[in-house]
Amino acid sequence: MDAEFHMDVALIHHPVVNRKGEIIGSAVTNLDLHDIARASKTFGIGSYWVVTPYPLQQELATGIVGHWTEGYGGVADSDRAAALALIKIRASLTEVIDEMTRRHDGRRPKVVATSAASSGEKRISFSALRQEIVSERTPVLLLFGTAWGLAPEALALADAMLPPISGPVAYNHLSVRSAASIVLDRLLGRREEADQH
Repeated sequence: MDAEFHMDVALIHHPVVNRKGEIIGSAVTNLDLHDIARASKTFGIGSYWVVTPYPLQQELATGIVGHWTEGYGGVADSDRAAALALIKIRASLTEVIDEMTRRHDGRRPKVVATSAASSGEKRISFSALRQEIVSERTPVLLLFGTAWGLAPEALALADAMLPPISGPVAYNHLSVRSAASIVLDRLLGRREEADQH
């Protein structure tokens, strides 16, 4: 995988749905901030956007990031500081898309959603998206939902949707942190066959 690609990740805390399908806002968690930031840094992601409209949640996320990038944490663990420095906190998904569009000289990113639910709409395979990222240098914004997944209004902003991650059994309830790492590896990770040549 060539490092010349343009992909950002967004973790959406609103609008998402609960187990009943109702639209809610979820809480920012320390683990999601740390683990997805570390995965993002490992796979060469440009920015890791944390999307929440709630001022107290924004303040919490800002405090955690600040501790590891500006405070004692940044001195004690420079690797973690480098990862958390990727985090940008914004109030809405449209704000993120607009900011990325400006960064890419007016070129709107291809917004790609992930979901544990199976859906045929706007489906794109991992291999097809990987090819776009590598060959066409398409800027991509990859969306992950918290709680029970992205709400319809967030999915409506997506141009494509990756298939759900599934194993050989019926159980399918990965943490968003685990799902993010798997998805990033499938799209950007080195392949064994490439390493053998």
